[in-house]
Amino acid sequence: MTAIALSTGASSSEFDSMDWNNLPWQKVTSSVRRLQTRIAKAYREGNYGKAKSLQWLLAHSLHAKLLAVKRVTRNQGAKTPGVDNIVWRTPKQKMQAAMSLKRRGYTAQPLKRIYIPKKQKGKLRPLSIPVMHCRAQQALYLLALEPISEMMADKNSYGFRPLRSTADALGQCFLALCRNTSAEYILEGDIKSCFDTVSHPWLLNHIPMDKMMLKKWLAAGYLERGQLYATEYGVPQGGTISPTLLNMTLSGLEKAVKSATKRGDRVNVIVYADDFIITGKTKEVLENKVKPVVENFLKERGLVLSEEKTKITHIKEGFDFLGVNTRKYRNGKLIQKPAKDSVKKFLKDIRETIKQNKTAKTENLIRLLNPKITGWANYHRHYCSKRTFGYIGNQLFPLLWRWAKRRHPRKGSLWVSKKYYRHKGNQHWRFTTKIKGENSKTTYLDLVEINHISIRRHVKIKSDATPFDPAYEKYFRVRQTRRKEGRLFFPCKSQWSPWWEIAAH
Repeated sequence: MTAIALSTGASSSEFDSMDWNNLPWQKVTSSVRRLQTRIAKAYREGNYGKAKSLQWLLAHSLHAKLLAVKRVTRNQGAKTPGVDNIVWRTPKQKMQAAMSLKRRGYTAQPLKRIYIPKKQKGKLRPLSIPVMHCRAQQALYLLALEPISEMMADKNSYGFRPLRSTADALGQCFLALCRNTSAEYILEGDIKSCFDTVSHPWLLNHIPMDKMMLKKWLAAGYLERGQLYATEYGVPQGGTISPTLLNMTLSGLEKAVKSATKRGDRVNVIVYADDFIITGKTKEVLENKVKPVVENFLKERGLVLSEEKTKITHIKEGFDFLGVNTRKYRNGKLIQKPAKDSVKKFLKDIRETIKQNKTAKTENLIRLLNPKITGWANYHRHYCSKRTFGYIGNQLFPLLWRWAKRRHPRKGSLWVSKKYYRHKGNQHWRFTTKIKGENSKTTYLDLVEINHISIRRHVKIKSDATPFDPAYEKYFRVRQTRRKEGRLFFPCKSQWSPWWEIAAH
């Protein structure tokens, strides 16, 4: 298939004959990205009419439709059906789905409502799952909306944005608080039921996208136990476009807060999705200047602060943000390390996994534990986590030893140790099992030793950087290359590296 056919469209018969797996995906992605860059440029220059026209063009291009279907069929929820129980699995289904993405005659179907447990015991979080067709439509219009959302976004907003992460948000926290002259008080903000209470009229009046499509998604309703419920406010948690809508709802918070304060107040705003912190020189600055502005800003959008979770904290007491505790100690050093709640939750998950697999093969248990250990450690390895990793390693050993001993009650400790543990270099008592590798050769599958994972500082993204601005094209290209080569992080000389060593990178 030629690039011309992709950009101008294809007939239904031609479309069915295309091979999904052999499409020129690099050309498809490049074509969409060029149009997104033009949308961002037009909006940045104040040419809103042109930006709207380019959005329309992108939402009706076959390139974008193919990319939208690809995204929804490759994400984590691709195998979870909506109320129609349809999932796109085969290449032919994906091709037909891309061709069916049309604005005319489109009707949003109700969402399937399920509940997942929250951090608080006994509380559940509502999750609304659209059907695959609605997910693809949202992904398509998200491609046209995302460039504008990036232009509108606050510099220090990091949640659900391309090429940004929690590590960047926490890196900004460090830079805002690490100096001796930095702010000493922090407003820990939490918005009550943020996704579920956003004002629909505000969204329809302020989100620069196809209003008809947005209105259909907001008013789709949801099915729970066979009964249809209307949605008068909020955006569904589980919708493809919902995180971006939330980001755009909160865009402007940083500007509103800084316009109400002066430079000497040392105010910094760091936002990640619906969680945010705001620093201030004194408690009075946060209580009398900042908090009223935040409350008015949120009220206009139908949102309110959670009285239980919103509080003002001194930096020497420390605060938890995104699973990491940030605190300045008596010696003046600011240290970030895994929060106690995060450690407890992780160990609880490990204990339950081991308990639920009492009779499982050793290989199966290791394959269950390794992704959990690696994922948690990789998230926290950018901070002062070495002692925590050692503590977790010490907690894991007796859990696995009891698991092994229970399986062989008549065997002695020496026999159990030889069967389940081995030495590897300087690492002793390594939980392991023998498996068949390539060419039927016997090899070992080891449990990841979390206390041997090195600490590597994350290089924070530039606050102004966005992938839709050509001025940062080289910056992101170099950054992505360094990430692939493992050079986006740098090893620290000790886990208490000074702030200037981190800021220099």
